Amino acid sequence: MEKGDDARQHDHRVRTLFARSIKCLVRFYNHRGTAEQWIKEGKAATHWTRLSCHRFRANEVRLLLGVIAYNLGNLLRRLVLPLAIQSWSLTSLQQRLFKTGGRLIRHARYFILQLAESHHLTPTLFRQIVGRIERLAWHPT
Repeated sequence: MEKGDDARQHDHRVRTLFARSIKCLVRFYNHRGTAEQWIKEGKAATHWTRLSCHRFRANEVRLLLGVIAYNLGNLLRRLVLPLAIQSWSLTSLQQRLFKTGGRLIRHARYFILQLAESHHLTPTLFRQIVGRIERLAWHPT
């Protein structure tokens, strides 16, 4: 093959002590990259690296809270969100869904949640999300 025939082809050389096949090594390396993307997403969405306290214990607690928030966000994304928006990053979910302005109005017998309309959080999308959350509810017998 002449140089320049396919611009997407790259020559990679790997030296390893990995005692399996080349395909297994490439699969392992690709999964490593996926994990790095998850870490990058967690840092962006929950600010894991913002550990500004001088005490180790306070920074540890802040980091653990960030990890819990990331895991809850992923759980929400996988179990509750419609397929159309499941691929959104956690940062996009925060900005488009959770940081939506709203007002809770209390009446004598009920509450009304009024949300600001945006092109991301439509009434139909909101109803789909609430319906999926209701289906997750545990009903003791």
